[in-house]
Parts: sequence; C-alpha cells; structure tokens
Amino acid sequence: MEPGTARIAVDLLGGDDAPAVVVDGALRAVRADPDLHLLLIGPTEVAAGVLDALTPVQRTRITVRPTRTAAGSTDHAPRADSTVRAAVSAVRDGAADALVSAGSTGATVSAAALGFGRWDDVRHPALVATLPAVSGPVVLLDVGGSLEPRPATLAQHAVLGAAYAAVAHAVAAPRVGLLSVGTEAGKGDRPRRAADPLLATTPLPCDARYVGLVEGYDVALGVRADVVVTDGFTGNVLLKAIEGAYAMAGGPPASGGAPRAAALLGVAGTVVVCHGAAAPADVASGIALAAHLWRRRATDRVRELLAPARDPVPPGDEAGAAVCG
Repeated sequence: MEPGTARIAVDLLGGDDAPAVVVDGALRAVRADPDLHLLLIGPTEVAAGVLDALTPVQRTRITVRPTRTAAGSTDHAPRADSTVRAAVSAVRDGAADALVSAGSTGATVSAAALGFGRWDDVRHPALVATLPAVSGPVVLLDVGGSLEPRPATLAQHAVLGAAYAAVAHAVAAPRVGLLSVGTEAGKGDRPRRAADPLLATTPLPCDARYVGLVEGYDVALGVRADVVVTDGFTGNVLLKAIEGAYAMAGGPPASGGAPRAAALLGVAGTVVVCHGAAAPADVASGIALAAHLWRRRATDRVRELLAPARDPVPPGDEAGAAVCG
C-alpha cells in the first residue's frame, strides 16, 4: 500500500443497496488503510453506523457532512443538496481529496463536470475501468461516461487510456487497441472504420502505440492490448458481461486484483464511480482506488500528459515534462 494521507468523500446514499453496502464498504476501507480519512456524505444516523463500529482511534479519521437527498437514477443534473453534489463541493473546497459514489453514473458525471469543470481539450469525459485479464490488467474505456461514438472522441479516449495505464498502473509503453467485430482493417461500423486510421496517426503519450482493431476476447485475455478503446454504451455492456462471466466462473483470473470501480477522466478532480449494484467489497475497492489515484497524483499527471501528446516538449524544458509510470 502506498504511503500518504488520502481524504476521500464517500456518497453514503449512492447505489442500489445503499446505505448498507456503502457503510460496510467504508468500514472495510478504513480498517485496511491506516492513512485513509473519510468524509461521509449523508444522513447523520447512517454515518453513525460507521462510527459506532470503529475503534476510538479509527473514529478520528472520520468526518461527517450531513446531507439527506440522494441523486435519482434519472438525475443528469442532480440537485444542489444531493449527496453527490455535496461530495463534489467537499473536494472543490479542499475538505476532501477525491470522491467515490455508487449512485447514478449520469448524475455523478454531470455533478463532477459542473463542479470541477472539464479539461479544455476533452469534450467528453470518460469512465476508465481496469479489468483483471489473463495476461495482466487491461484498461477499458469508455464504460459509461459518455455514449458518444464519434471517431474524434474515440481518438481522444485512446490518449486518455494510454496515459492512465502508464500513470495509474505503471504499464510501460501501453499497447492501445480499438474494439471492433474483427481485427482486419475495414471491420466494424462507420465510427470504428473512421476511427481506425485516425488512431493510427494520433500521437500517444508514454511511448504507447496503436496496435489496431481488437475483439471482445482480447479484453479478457490481455494478450494483444493493454488499453482497449470503445464508446460508453458498448463499453458498459461489455464490462457488465465480463463481470457476469467472472461470477459464473467463480471469480476473476488469478492475476486479478484490479479495482472494481471506474475512474472519471476529463474533469478537474479525482472521481471514482462504483457499479450501482456494488457489494461492500466493491465499494471498498473504489475507495482504495480513489486513494491510490490521489497518492499518485494520477488525475493531474494524466492531464499534464495530454499536452506533450499534442505538442513536443520544447528543448531544454524536459524537466518540466510530465512523467509516465
């Protein structure tokens, strides 16, 4: 576990089975990480369920911000008094370093984009999940941040995915593939056919290289690509299908250990989204991922890597360049 204090705002009311699973997940996270501090966003009686189950020393790492309104599943513009908006405000105001929610993905993405602002050169933020493939972790994006399948969006997400794989997971020279229905050039629908040659000429950070089209089984095997790019609709369906297959098989591959949550890239803050049907272990994994990303300055470093991907580093300014890995 990486050292350093991490203060994570947790949406207690986000998720299908909230608040019970969120409370359980928060307890697991606090007990596993002695440098973790939580800001619990939700009703005081729910937060008390966490405090009462901890030791006096552990309770010193818990703060509560009372909020009683959850963002609904159709709230793409959540109310200002919702738990997810309060979590965004806590990070923006410096009371927390990152936030975790298992609530509505649309509401979380909207609240983060509104509260933090988007990166100037990223029109569509992306949710990035890391899957425990047979040959090692595979970064999959987008998995639901945006349903936009335009070629330019797919190319932008390839840059984000390459930088994230290098920064968050220390993948050297990431191999980037575009998900399609075959590996031969010309395969796929119109956006994929247009995106393939575009990705082949798109500068990628961290010595990443585009390996061409990949298929669904490449995501689970991890042999051909470390980063797989697709649109948010397809990525979300694929992610849940793989999770279901893991459940049928008794769990992920032995090389597992990948976080069971997704990071949001493209907004000026560290945000982690858990599955709405998350179990306590999934919530704890999401909190651990948020702490990991904060401690590695992952969001800032990925943002810094976007400029070198567009423009070469001026001679003599190599020391100011963002570092991969």
